[in-house]
Amino acid sequence: MRARRLLTLAVLATSCASTSIQDDVDRVAALTKAELPLSVTAADVEVATSRDVAELLKEPMTAEKAVRIALLNNRELRATMRDLGIERGELVQAGLLPNPTVAFDIRDPGAAGLPLQQDYYVEYELTRALLTPMRTAVAKADLEAARYRVAAAVVAASYRARLAFFALVAAERRLRIVERSLEALAAARDAARALHAAGNIPAIDLASQIATFEDARARAAELELEMLEQREGLQELLGLHGAETQWTTADGFPSLPEEAVDTDDVERRAITASFQLAELRSRLDAVAKRTGLARAEGWWPDITIDGHIEQDQRLWEKGAGASIRVPIFDRNQGTVARHEAEFDGLMERYQGLAVGVRSAARRSRNRLLSAFTRAKQYERIIVPARAEVMKQTMLQYNAMQVGVFAVLHARGQELESELAYVDTLRDYWSARAGFEALLAGHAPGGD
Repeated sequence: MRARRLLTLAVLATSCASTSIQDDVDRVAALTKAELPLSVTAADVEVATSRDVAELLKEPMTAEKAVRIALLNNRELRATMRDLGIERGELVQAGLLPNPTVAFDIRDPGAAGLPLQQDYYVEYELTRALLTPMRTAVAKADLEAARYRVAAAVVAASYRARLAFFALVAAERRLRIVERSLEALAAARDAARALHAAGNIPAIDLASQIATFEDARARAAELELEMLEQREGLQELLGLHGAETQWTTADGFPSLPEEAVDTDDVERRAITASFQLAELRSRLDAVAKRTGLARAEGWWPDITIDGHIEQDQRLWEKGAGASIRVPIFDRNQGTVARHEAEFDGLMERYQGLAVGVRSAARRSRNRLLSAFTRAKQYERIIVPARAEVMKQTMLQYNAMQVGVFAVLHARGQELESELAYVDTLRDYWSARAGFEALLAGHAPGGD
């Protein structure tokens, strides 16, 4: 009765198997709460950019649009999602029942008047068929691990897209600030030339102003290259090329919130969300089931049943039989030991990864809070203070209490504070993207 039930389960598992990865992609979408491309479930690879991406590119780029385009169009991510078909195929194959073996034999009896002798055999590997549900359970655990691995890749792709977008916005703003400073430095250089011609300043002061201006020009050229590099890096993540690269960015960073994000109980939240830990749990489950399968294959006799029909002269004889391979010497001892060692190694890695996730959560929280404090300091105090210094310097200049170089110096300090403010904004939004990615399941390390 037990054998009959196992065989029934195996038949049901075979009949329900599907090679489509639609359920797997839906599972990943549910885990990540992300909008994933439906075309990755199609039989053919979509070469052209989708209409959804084309529509998104019509409006200025934002961080959220960059994420949506990356999820729809990043080829490496799409390939990772299609890799689910590998584990899905393994599951389908694991659920298939063994094929029967059919053999026949025809002999000449060597006597006149007697018909040809005919033998027909049908053999079936019963033990392998009965173990099909166990092999299916192993493949299901492997598939679930693959789903978590792909979910982690989705979150990582979203994080990298946000990171690249904020880097581009920062590079664009730094370039605009330096270009504005070039105007002030050009005015200082021209003023120094006029004063030197009138004999009011020495040649060293003129040379100093010219050198400062030229240094700023070189810096502007470097920042322009950095901006172009950041733009290309983002376009590569978004999978854009040709005419698709003619997009623009929205103006600047989002406004800073009044308060930092909730960082309470961050370690527990990160542990609960971690897709890498979930993947390791599924892999542990798969190895445990694989160990049980190896033990069953080692201890169960390898039974093959057969039925045969044999012609004896003019009569047909029917019969059945079985062959049993008795597990006396080879009981899969080495295979079981290998799986047990693999399980223990994965358990060690699981514990180590849990420690790493907790540490990453603390580091991410510290970076976020530090960046938020610094950004608020620049926004509320430093940048307004430098602007006030510039305002007061202009008032003194209008009253002829300071010279033009004092004005230009104050302007340079104001621009430097703006550059530093841009860096703190990038630090904050990048740190926040990393913090949110960690709580969405992103693995620590790497980025």
